[in-house]
Amino acid sequence: MTFSERIPGLTQAGSWDLPERLNMAQQCLSHEANKVAIIDLTGADRHDVRFDELAEMVDGLARALMAQVRPGDRVGVLLSQSPWCAAAHLAIWKIGAISVPLFKLFKREALASRVGDAGAKLVLTDAEGAAVLGDLATPLMAAEIGQDGGPVSYVDTGPEDPAVLIYTSGTTGSPKGALHGHRVLTGHLPGVSISHNHLRPGDCLWTPADWAWIGGLFDVLMPGLALGIPVVAARLDKFTPAACADVVARGGVRNVFFPPTALRMLKATGQGLDGLRSVASGGEPLGAEMLAWGQRSFGLTFNEFYGQTECNMVVSSCSVDFPVQPGCIGQPVPGHEVAVVDEDGNPTSEEGDVAVRRGSASMLLEYWKRPQETSQKFRGDWLVTGDRGVWEGEYLRFVGRDDDVITSAGYRIGPAEIEDCLLTHPSVATVGVVGKPDPLRTEIVKAYVVCKEGAAVSAEELQAWVKDRLAQYSYPREIAFLDALPMTVTGKVIRKELKARAAGEVIE
Repeated sequence: MTFSERIPGLTQAGSWDLPERLNMAQQCLSHEANKVAIIDLTGADRHDVRFDELAEMVDGLARALMAQVRPGDRVGVLLSQSPWCAAAHLAIWKIGAISVPLFKLFKREALASRVGDAGAKLVLTDAEGAAVLGDLATPLMAAEIGQDGGPVSYVDTGPEDPAVLIYTSGTTGSPKGALHGHRVLTGHLPGVSISHNHLRPGDCLWTPADWAWIGGLFDVLMPGLALGIPVVAARLDKFTPAACADVVARGGVRNVFFPPTALRMLKATGQGLDGLRSVASGGEPLGAEMLAWGQRSFGLTFNEFYGQTECNMVVSSCSVDFPVQPGCIGQPVPGHEVAVVDEDGNPTSEEGDVAVRRGSASMLLEYWKRPQETSQKFRGDWLVTGDRGVWEGEYLRFVGRDDDVITSAGYRIGPAEIEDCLLTHPSVATVGVVGKPDPLRTEIVKAYVVCKEGAAVSAEELQAWVKDRLAQYSYPREIAFLDALPMTVTGKVIRKELKARAAGEVIE
């Protein structure tokens, strides 16, 4: 069976052939009744949720919602990893409404901005979520409101009909709502499968990333359901290597999506994991040292992938198909035309803006209620990601966010390479590199370093470490040591906070 035959909607030529009518709930629930859909580890005991059980949960919620919700209405989902979280999204899509994923660790202000912007009057949640939600919207207890009755019909939706409104994590500004159509799940399937060396029967997916974000919801949960691969649901109050190993063992996990932060935590403690067939990672570049550690500790080549909330899973590594090239994030995924473009939107072989051509199935329909920002996201036929990159043959090298690239004494310096170099030092647990304003050089390289527990190292030693391994001009002229770096809930370093901190410091 060819790759395209395993991915519905993708032709052998690598183009999209989407059906006229498409509903993501139907994509996820069209499997044998007795097949395991979700392995629930949220309680004391493991419970395998079959597709017929999940379908009954979905229909019960759909019947309850239909009395209050019309197609196109926005309904929040404030639930952690659990079968009810999956059922909530599927029920909303089944009746033609738009789901709005919300993170359980959000405080009231963060919830208010998203619920208010989306105009969500109802939120499917639990008692804990309802307490935080307060009067921002009407809370509906997902596990309690289901109504008995016969099967609920799927609303007649097409690929372009709105289905999910996902808010960005806000690394480069205030969170924006990326509105996606029912085609978005299909658009993820090739990249998800490739990043796990082609998903196959016997696989089992898990991620510590919350299902409130595109990485958890559309890089793991919904693709797993659509492809008939069991997905593990496990709530980790705090990510630890021991808790991670327990989930992998109890759930029979074979395939994991790890945010880079989780991998760094595992590496800092020397924790490897047994029984895995694939490890995929996205969100921040891993670097050569992390890839080498993966081979030593897991016996696996980690597959990096690339995308963003607006257009996800467009580039990926796949170690069984082509060699993984350290420092690069992979090759374009079938179905997505990726380019590096100049300021005029023309593809270039030089460093430029990473862009995706219109027509990608995982591309947003629009920014919710922001037509001007939607227009600004495009340069002709290209969606511009805001990331800088350069081609190395068929591989895409990630240079950095457009506003993260450091200009120092005429040199353009990407922070990822310096971070990767510093991470190879045995005392460094994690690091964030930014540009600090400098009257002489425009900017200097500033590194914020978190050391491993019990370890100590001087700034001079780390500077020499970089000088000996990278270009002389790119070493960090200043290094500060922190207890922790500012991180988004999705595990990305919030460089804008580090940049603001650096800009506010007195330049000596």
